[in-house]
Amino acid sequence: MRLAVPKETAPSERRVALVPDTVRKLTARGIEVLVERGAGDGALIPDAAFTDAGAQVSDDQAAVWGADVVVTIAPPAPADIARMREGALLVGFLQPLTSTATAIAARDAKVTALAMEAIPRISRAQAMDALSSQSNVAGYEAVVLAAENLQRFFPMLMTAAGTIPPAKVLVLGAGVAGLQALATARRLGAVTTGYDVRPEVAEQVQSLGSNFLDLGIEAAGEGGYARELTAEERAAQQQALTDAIKGFDVVITTALVPGRPAPKLVSAEAVEGMKPGSVIVDLAGESGGNCELTEPGQTAVKHGVTILSPLNLPAQMAEHASQLYARNVQELLGLIVPAPEEGGTVDVVLDWDDEIVSGSALTRDGEIVHPGAKAAVEAAAS
Repeated sequence: MRLAVPKETAPSERRVALVPDTVRKLTARGIEVLVERGAGDGALIPDAAFTDAGAQVSDDQAAVWGADVVVTIAPPAPADIARMREGALLVGFLQPLTSTATAIAARDAKVTALAMEAIPRISRAQAMDALSSQSNVAGYEAVVLAAENLQRFFPMLMTAAGTIPPAKVLVLGAGVAGLQALATARRLGAVTTGYDVRPEVAEQVQSLGSNFLDLGIEAAGEGGYARELTAEERAAQQQALTDAIKGFDVVITTALVPGRPAPKLVSAEAVEGMKPGSVIVDLAGESGGNCELTEPGQTAVKHGVTILSPLNLPAQMAEHASQLYARNVQELLGLIVPAPEEGGTVDVVLDWDDEIVSGSALTRDGEIVHPGAKAAVEAAAS
């Protein structure tokens, strides 16, 4: 079985889908690995490192896209998917809810495609959870960006010239990225506060030594779930959040809803009320942003507040982001490429009764099988 790693072509994408350490482990299992020349350059991994790990490095595009398995980071161009052989396997972040071109190309090429972001978030699949691994990178890097742009110290400083108070950092959204941002900001000495619409995550926020922002609205419902707020309660919640934001030096937003525009959590009023020189890092720029004044992919200064909206933040830490992603891929391959019986050959074995395989499937047997992707393609065609 031949597995290929093409060079990423998406703008500003510096990561690579496999690293020498994972290549070494895969080749030890009898998998032939082909890496396109220069694929690791953005992650500071030279071709020679892949060769030393047992991979073949090649300029032959036909060989790369003609492999049995192709592993990528970003969705490949439809023209590249069309070069894959019928029945081959494509693995990567394939954006099933938004990239209809990828789903259509994989369907038409009769390629089986597994989307890394669609892997079910169950305990058995934790080591394959690439969304979480890359969100960890984004949460860390968001704090580094904030510290670089904030013209104030993060930690408290006691000097002969006087005492400087610590920066106050608010993180909106207590998922993987948000929790990593809280932990990193606290390590830098900031006073940290987290907020999430899910009251049950308060304990996770507090376990990091952070405060949990209580807006004074009780939303507990049956079975441990939050109940739906009334229109009046939502308005009161937004106003309370707006008033709270004005007291922070740094706000990092991480709230995303798959396939939908990002919720607006930071109003223009909140930005106007922040102290000049404050910083907002909006990690939801790819979905429109959590701040009303965000300019996706840009750095803007509004009312004296710097608003950063980096796109594809993990690619800015390509070396470690690639290592983490490669381990996620390695774990997935461990599930779908079992060790052969003595004398047998290594091959992909997809158990469609396995919820990890079926849940991550974008296309199969010339059909789009991911419900969200199917709906998106149908909506685009109507």
